[in-house]
Amino acid sequence: MFRGSIVALVTPFKEDFDIDFEAYGRLIDWHLESGTDGLVPCGCTGEAATLTHDEQIQCIKYTIERVAGRVPVLAGTGSNSTREALSLTRKAKELGADAALLITPYYNKPTPAGQMAHYTTIARQVDIPIVLYNVPGRTGTRMLPATIADIHSAAENIVAVKEACGSVDQVSEIRSLSDITVLSGDDSLTLPMMSVGATGVISVAANVLPAKVAAMCAAFDRGDVAEAQRLHYDLLPLFKGLFLETNPMPVKAALHRMGKINNVLRLPLVPMQPVLFEKLERILGQVGAI
Repeated sequence: MFRGSIVALVTPFKEDFDIDFEAYGRLIDWHLESGTDGLVPCGCTGEAATLTHDEQIQCIKYTIERVAGRVPVLAGTGSNSTREALSLTRKAKELGADAALLITPYYNKPTPAGQMAHYTTIARQVDIPIVLYNVPGRTGTRMLPATIADIHSAAENIVAVKEACGSVDQVSEIRSLSDITVLSGDDSLTLPMMSVGATGVISVAANVLPAKVAAMCAAFDRGDVAEAQRLHYDLLPLFKGLFLETNPMPVKAALHRMGKINNVLRLPLVPMQPVLFEKLERILGQVGAI
């Protein structure tokens, strides 16, 4: 389930800021046609922070129904409130999600003991595979490798971690302490992380070039390191360009330029600055996205 290119889906909005499910469905179909290995609705890239809980549930349900079992669906169900995360995870399980992706609680900055309590409380009450999401740039706190290993040992359904610390050393330390599955959370580090044991990526860039990101992961998996490296360097400008401003501002601008969605974000996010979009547009041309 946790291999290859798993796309952190954007949430398309209409001009009135309601969810654009027609565009959402077209994106899902495109990913399935392009060889994407899994989908994550309602992660950070999906602007979960500004979705209501009802909207999150609608997006998760819609994705599961549209995918119809063809690839795994990892539902974003995290919160900085354990009670809220538990409720969302339970609902994702009821809807038929294959797994749940839970961000480290943000803002309240729990200690390792608090992180352990948060994740094990949810894991023991909802029988669904759980993927930890370690992203200190978003949360203000980093899960230590030893803490990740301890949490994995404490609950058998905590099976993977999305690592977005920006550190290959972090992945090496996790793998030295535990057999938990590691997925890259940084597109530009996917190939280096796979070289030390990660099995794939939960990707922003795959929103734009799904077939190419999937091909890079598949090449490494089959032992064709030279081809994986070639694809990595082809994609590298896009990996960097999609973080010229806060994610998902650039990826939504890119998909709009490609004619796939409206360039609409919910406040406090706004469209890219024109001068930065010009740089991104050049990159999209360079990598063959437009």
